[in-house]
Amino acid sequence: MDYRRKRKLTFFTIGLIFLLSGIEYAVILPTIWRYLQTLGAAPYFLGLGLSAFSLSGLLSGPLFGHWSDRTRTTKNIILFANLFEIVGNFMYFMGYSKWLLLSSRLVAGIGTGAGSSIFGFLTRSTAPEDRATVFAAVMACRQAGLLIGPAFNIFLRLCDFQMGPFVVNKYTAPGLFMCLLWILLQLPVMFMYWDIPPQDTRDQDGEVREVDAEGEEEGENEEAKPLVSPKETPGSYGAVSPSQLVNPAVSNGNPPHFTPPPSPPPQSVTSNPFKNFSVTREFLKEEVVVLLTAQFITLFNQTALETMVTPLTQKYFNFGELENSIMYCICGVEVIAGFFFVRWLSGRVAERVVLAVGLIICNISCVWCLIFLANPQGGFSWQLAEFIIGVFLQVLGLPFVAVAQVSLFSKVTAEKTQGFSQGVRRSVGGLATILGPLWAGGLTDNLYVMLGVMVALLALLTIMMVFSYDRLLEPRVVQHADSSEECGES
Repeated sequence: MDYRRKRKLTFFTIGLIFLLSGIEYAVILPTIWRYLQTLGAAPYFLGLGLSAFSLSGLLSGPLFGHWSDRTRTTKNIILFANLFEIVGNFMYFMGYSKWLLLSSRLVAGIGTGAGSSIFGFLTRSTAPEDRATVFAAVMACRQAGLLIGPAFNIFLRLCDFQMGPFVVNKYTAPGLFMCLLWILLQLPVMFMYWDIPPQDTRDQDGEVREVDAEGEEEGENEEAKPLVSPKETPGSYGAVSPSQLVNPAVSNGNPPHFTPPPSPPPQSVTSNPFKNFSVTREFLKEEVVVLLTAQFITLFNQTALETMVTPLTQKYFNFGELENSIMYCICGVEVIAGFFFVRWLSGRVAERVVLAVGLIICNISCVWCLIFLANPQGGFSWQLAEFIIGVFLQVLGLPFVAVAQVSLFSKVTAEKTQGFSQGVRRSVGGLATILGPLWAGGLTDNLYVMLGVMVALLALLTIMMVFSYDRLLEPRVVQHADSSEECGES
């Protein structure tokens, strides 16, 4: 099978993985609140259940990312991680007690750690100018799952039968359903996923070279050359001809000031991507701190509002599982449209502009919720309109911030350790999705405090971005920070 076909099938499989993660979220979230109530759980267990899923993902993300950076493989990591999703969802289906339900989300969350390996893989196998487009498409797949999930829930809520010692009803059926889907997903991963060569094997114009044929011939030609210049790195093809760098030093017998650096860089990069790696140098840069803060605050606010939504709709509008599922379905349509718009927009404006637009929308959304949802006024129709506008604005800002910050983050951190870096980014997001539900779960009766803190956090992030706006660009030297002394000093 040729390289291009393998690449397409691999990206298709990645889309399926994110699709299932979205389906799982949309199937379980509308029912977990009532499920916990049937098991005699206190209201704060809703926050614990949602946070447990994120906690295990927070811990497993950097580990899986480090694994993929060291081995340059992701297929085995995905197959291994999916086992935790299978076991965790089956535990959710069993549902004997609230503690088993809590444990089930903890186990299933470990499987989400493979996402850091996938994002690292995508970073290495795509050109920087195409990265926002690819990330937007992948994230849109997850949102498509959020859209499809409620449709499944409409049928799962009709389940009411016994399967051996287990009861299958509208609360336990989502766990069994997701367990079966994750088992089926193992087949495409095994037969349609390849650890295709990274961005190093692509030409500067974006064309993919045939690695199986041309790559070997290229390697043989390089072995025949008496000297390899240090500048002849994969990222510099097309900028300077290799012969222009090699021939003068060899044929003319020039002084060997070209000679000392050649051999160490390629060896050090291929043998150990973490050699000369510094956590403080990598993650304490101003632009990285801003992007990690954006990841934390936007996900904190998003999960806090999501945790608040189901108790709020139950209290003011008497929504059940069906109504909540329809609501999430409509939100899914909006988010997918938003991701397609961001995908189009990212090819025309800088990613920092996209991020700024998203932050403006998020600020407006949070202020609206603080004014109108903390203490709803008026009749049923007016309260419902206030709620719909608040949710619409919150969902609208999500694609802008999500795509812009993950794409920018992949460009301001080293490409060779991208799996670990994406794991750190997702862990910061995981911490936010732990604290967000816990914060909202304990303050469902005091929305002024809950929403006020969220507004303050967004204001802080906006100020940080204004002061660091000029640094939110792709630095050319970052990609080779591990193999260049002058980059290491910067």
